[in-house]
Amino acid sequence: MVWKKKKVLIVDDQNGIRILLMEVFNSEGYATFQAANGKLALDIVRNESPDMVLLDMKIPGMDGLEILKHLKELNPAIKVIMMTAYGELDMIKEATKLGALMHFTKPFDIDEMRVAVNMHLHNKSVDQCS
Repeated sequence: MVWKKKKVLIVDDQNGIRILLMEVFNSEGYATFQAANGKLALDIVRNESPDMVLLDMKIPGMDGLEILKHLKELNPAIKVIMMTAYGELDMIKEATKLGALMHFTKPFDIDEMRVAVNMHLHNKSVDQCS
């Protein structure tokens, strides 16, 4: 049986965060993709069907909640972890209602993020025979 690499999409308007997270998850053996805005993120989801999306809450243009709604319309089973620099409880609650698994507040511990992604993606491979 051939195992496909799990795909992680990083959506953040800050280039430094995208680069850092791509390096971390590439070294974990994931195929990584990056997007600086919602339109590009949705295009990548349509074309690549990532297993996990790390999504910033505050992105100019289409904000994280709007992107999350569109992601779930495209693929209701997609796993999403939110990232925010703001302690906006209402937005975090809304993201959870829309299906986000969890959130990290910036600056976050990169190791905690790595462990969370590995845990959620490992559970997927155990639960689904694809």
